[in-house]
Amino acid sequence: MHVLSLISTKGGAGKTTVAANLGGVLADAGFRILLLDLDSQPTLSSYYALCAPREAGSYELIAQGLTAPEQVISTTVIQHLDVIVSNDRAGHISTLLLHAADGRLRLRNLLPAFQDQYDVLIVDTQGARSVVVEMVILASDCALCPVPPEMLAARELRRGTLGLLDELEPYRYLGVALPSVKLLLNQANANRRDTRLIMQSLQASFEGDPHISVCTTVIPDRVAYPNAASLGLPVHRVEPVPPSGSRGPCAAEVMRALARELFPQWTEQLVEAGAQMPGQPSATECRLIRRG
Repeated sequence: MHVLSLISTKGGAGKTTVAANLGGVLADAGFRILLLDLDSQPTLSSYYALCAPREAGSYELIAQGLTAPEQVISTTVIQHLDVIVSNDRAGHISTLLLHAADGRLRLRNLLPAFQDQYDVLIVDTQGARSVVVEMVILASDCALCPVPPEMLAARELRRGTLGLLDELEPYRYLGVALPSVKLLLNQANANRRDTRLIMQSLQASFEGDPHISVCTTVIPDRVAYPNAASLGLPVHRVEPVPPSGSRGPCAAEVMRALARELFPQWTEQLVEAGAQMPGQPSATECRLIRRG
């Protein structure tokens, strides 16, 4: 099971949107995906309608070590896509981890319970520095960091997210490998000069860095993404082909490109799924979402 975390110490970077849509495109390609929402504002938990919700969620998983699927894993209306919902609005998990013996290694120690059930675990985190984010990083194989194309966001990346990763370096001496970090330019307008400059600056800054790289894929600033969230559907189903008059790739192409970049070993399956190209959401899907 691959563990991919969405991290950024800056709020509004688009972590939840990327997590939901990446999970959706992988699930539609036939992979077994588990979403884990560890953001105290549980947007990912409500992105997809649930056809089999569970009362327990992230609090019981982390605080009580509860890993029984029938108790903590909710089933979404998207086939092959499950979720452990966030139910820690008061932030008790952070306090617990600060005083626990295994603290920042808690999630890492719990993951073997899901190893054989899923191909990918995607973890969404809050947009701030916290012990929960540190715990997630130490449990991840790869940390994906969305970066809005703004100079302030780029500065916060260095001060916050990358600073946090530097502080976790001592864990390497305990035999805990830190994840590779991939920076993803998100909500970008390719026609704007400052967007291109920030992209070039990021690539130049981390060229040759063995642990940090910049994704080739860029998530554009397109209305398809909020539209998909409103429908509760993966964006690749909502925009399977480029809109009339559009010069850039459609949302389906972008999300599949990102999936291939993150999981190159699954390129063939993702290409096959793209060839089938699901169309617009059906009336049945829309009714399910509205009812949910």
